[in-house]
Amino acid sequence: MATRIARGVLARAGALVLGLLLALPLAAQQATPVGLWQSVSDVDGKPKAFIRIREVQGEFVGVIEQVINPEKRDARCVDCPGERRDQPIVGLTIITGMHRDGERFTGGKILDPDTGKLYSCILTLIEGGTRLQVRGFIGFSLLGRTQTWLRQE
Repeated sequence: MATRIARGVLARAGALVLGLLLALPLAAQQATPVGLWQSVSDVDGKPKAFIRIREVQGEFVGVIEQVINPEKRDARCVDCPGERRDQPIVGLTIITGMHRDGERFTGGKILDPDTGKLYSCILTLIEGGTRLQVRGFIGFSLLGRTQTWLRQE
């Protein structure tokens, strides 16, 4: 009888472990870049701004919530195209049109508010979703720059 009980306990424990293992890929697949991120310059490695990424009507967009450099907090995007021209940097939408593409987020654009240039963009969550690789490029993704942002929440 004790052996039968032990087998039952082991079978239940095995089923629980198997269920958890099967759920892990699903949990990883559901990870998104939604949240607050600290951007870090790929030039000097210094923090630049806090960007909030949201999902809006099925696409991911990013807005600058805070500029870290106090001298640039009141800056405007003087070289930005279209309706973003001369808009305050704080509150500026810099990521638009991103959609899930497997484990990455693609199909959108990222704006460099320092230059006013728009780039194609790929977002990739790394290190369990605590970091975000942000790749901006023109044409081919091999020709571009990558920053690694740090999740804040």
